[in-house]
Amino acid sequence: MQAIDMDEFGGPEVLVACEVAAPQLRPHDLLVRNAAIGVNRADILQRKGAFGRANFGDSELMGLEIAGTVEAVGAQVQGFAVGDRVMGIVGGGSYAELSRIDHRMAMKVPDQLTLIEAGAIAEVFVTAHEAMFHLARLQPGESVLIHAAGGGVGSAAVQLAHAAGARVFATASADKHDAVRGCGADVCIDYRSQDFQAVVAEQTAGKGVDVVIDFIGPSYLERNVRSLAVGGRMVVVGLLGGPAPAPMPLDVLLYRHLQIFGTVMKSRPPEVKQAMVQRFAQRWLGALADGTIRPVIDSTYALADAAAAHRRMESGRNVGKILLLPEAGKG
Repeated sequence: MQAIDMDEFGGPEVLVACEVAAPQLRPHDLLVRNAAIGVNRADILQRKGAFGRANFGDSELMGLEIAGTVEAVGAQVQGFAVGDRVMGIVGGGSYAELSRIDHRMAMKVPDQLTLIEAGAIAEVFVTAHEAMFHLARLQPGESVLIHAAGGGVGSAAVQLAHAAGARVFATASADKHDAVRGCGADVCIDYRSQDFQAVVAEQTAGKGVDVVIDFIGPSYLERNVRSLAVGGRMVVVGLLGGPAPAPMPLDVLLYRHLQIFGTVMKSRPPEVKQAMVQRFAQRWLGALADGTIRPVIDSTYALADAAAAHRRMESGRNVGKILLLPEAGKG
């Protein structure tokens, strides 16, 4: 089968198309012919060497999410059959025509969605749900500040927060504001020209927001903490700004009774990722079926053009998900 591999760490050019053997089916696995493959920030980090050569248990190939059609099922699989349309999260190996996925991390694709649309769901929506609802416990009527709201996880988080009845503050570059408002943001903040802490203070009469979902890290830390209301919760999902030390206003943390969480999916044990997928599915699959929430696709590329897809993500211009399509470009 065709796949994307690399012989060394580096820029997008190290990603090359090659022929590899199909993955071997294990007792709990589904073998899926991929129709759409999500590109994620973790793929960029892996390509650059941030994770070493760790394969996280499933494959030496990169890639964390798929949507496609089941071609075979393992002996201990329950609830899935050959021919089912599925989407979900894998422990590596999605940059290929075929992938194996533990059936406990797979979800059936609602009839109303295409498989290409389904390829833009699992990683971003599961991550957003885990951060906002499982960890931060966002409630209807509360307010949330979501950074990097034009990206894959950010745009998913905006939709989920809006659907849950929260007031949504969102940071993004001005050119992405229309798209972010379309996802349900109430207040859009241009991070290039506005101070989000000042906007939150003005819009909430100094109270602050109940939840902050942050992808940036050090440069936002102090302002994030000062933007939280009494009893507020912040979840750090990424470190796009780098891992450098940052000042922490401990007096604000202490006297406002704040809570700060960190979450990442790629390196979590399989049973933890299974629980994350199942929590999302139980609450939101119906909303995907009826259109309350929807996948946001920025662009699609042929599998062999994975390098171009990585360049698109690194440019920061994308709104929503970037997908690889194994059948695209074939004669």
